[in-house]
Amino acid sequence: MDHNNFPAVWAAVGPGVSGAVFGAAWWFWVDAVVCSAAAVPFLHYLPGLFASFAALMFNCVKREDINDNYYSPYDDSEWRLKLWLFISYVVSFVSLAAAVGFLVQDALTNAGPSTWTGIAGVLQTVFVLISGLIYWTCHSED
Repeated sequence: MDHNNFPAVWAAVGPGVSGAVFGAAWWFWVDAVVCSAAAVPFLHYLPGLFASFAALMFNCVKREDINDNYYSPYDDSEWRLKLWLFISYVVSFVSLAAAVGFLVQDALTNAGPSTWTGIAGVLQTVFVLISGLIYWTCHSED
């Protein structure tokens, strides 16, 4: 494989890979909810929803806009882009921390959902964030 063609191949294949990883993430979660013997509280849904929202947030910023040569007709808009990315990463990591917290809660108590629900929540959050980063690296405005 010619390494000079990798950006073009990645631009063509990357969105499909990203969509497959995103679909796998939600498949893990739906499988855990459907197969759970106990009712899954709505709070357990929130880490995956917020991870999906965070992936949408950081995909709103183009990679080309955060370099040092960025010019905008507005005053000092580069810090706004970096602040937006920072907030999206904070939402990402908070959703991951919440998923891990629910995993620990599900593993330590017998009253709620099974441990598989907690594991699926962590897998869902991680895969959603990975799919967002895959898409962020492969799409461009060209």
